[in-house]
Amino acid sequence: MKKSKYILALIMICCLGTYAQSVPVKKAETKDMTLEMHRKKIDSLDQTLIKVLGERERIVKEIGIYKAKNNIPALQASRFQQVLDRAIAAGKKEGLSEEFVTEFLNALHKESLRIEEALIQK
Repeated sequence: MKKSKYILALIMICCLGTYAQSVPVKKAETKDMTLEMHRKKIDSLDQTLIKVLGERERIVKEIGIYKAKNNIPALQASRFQQVLDRAIAAGKKEGLSEEFVTEFLNALHKESLRIEEALIQK
């Protein structure tokens, strides 16, 4: 009788252990927590990007005011090419495609020109 109780207890322990390992809830919770953690990091980085873009825009406005006072055109093609070349090289080091960096900087440059031209026309 004692042997059968021990065997039964051992079987139950083994079954519980196997069941606990097979329950996907723990893994799903861990994956969800990992996903949520990564999303929070991205949210934080996005906020940082927005702050940096805001700071950049404030400097663009200062440049626009300077250009307006000194009769300098908003578009400085050679300067933009230098900025783009440096950004592409830096982007490659970060694993970013040349196409992405180019499109991103073109969007920034377009907005910068819009701001500067508005200030020059005042």
